[in-house]
Amino acid sequence: MGQWEQFLAPYKQAVDELKVKFRGMRGQFETENQNSPIEFVTGRVKPLPSIYDKSLEKGIPFEPSDRLAHELQDIAGLRMMCQFVDDIETVVHLLRQRRDLHIVEEKDYISHKKQSGYRSYHVIAEYPVQTIDGEKKILVEIQIRTLAMNFWASIEHSMNYKYKGAFPEEIQRRLQGAAEAAFRLDEEMSLIRHEIQEAQAYFSEFKEAPGSRFSSKREGGRTDA
Repeated sequence: MGQWEQFLAPYKQAVDELKVKFRGMRGQFETENQNSPIEFVTGRVKPLPSIYDKSLEKGIPFEPSDRLAHELQDIAGLRMMCQFVDDIETVVHLLRQRRDLHIVEEKDYISHKKQSGYRSYHVIAEYPVQTIDGEKKILVEIQIRTLAMNFWASIEHSMNYKYKGAFPEEIQRRLQGAAEAAFRLDEEMSLIRHEIQEAQAYFSEFKEAPGSRFSSKREGGRTDA
């Protein structure tokens, strides 16, 4: 195993384990017939080209080291998507209560958005990974955001690569306007949250009802593939 593979292996393990645990949290809400504040969870280990760019930006040697592990807090990254802005606070509270990770820093880019218009809530946590060489504590960045915030951030991320961070003034203005529009959408959806969740519950019951063309069960006991 190469140096980088060996260095990144615990990060991959941390991401894989936390994805299972966070998805389990969502499942627990469903089991108890409660509306889950977590819509879905994704995760990734930062690819080497991105680690190289970040190390160059921070003036850190591009090599596996304790310094790199300490300075780059987002080598292991997870995203927890929420339907509503208020759900973000609930998810953060759930993370603070967990005993299998230790929160070392929180960054509220929702109340204090970035100049670009970016909104999200970041939690930097220390997570212990059990390896054959013993326990290794890994820094993990957990981003909690709404679906609208995530859509905007994904577009902005792609544009940032195209323009290398130097956006034309017109593009920057439109992106900032789009960020505000996305946040207004979140606010409007929050105002009719109860009606949305009632409609979703009704649709879920309807599509599983016998005879519904959306049902996963067919007549004769057969199920869809």
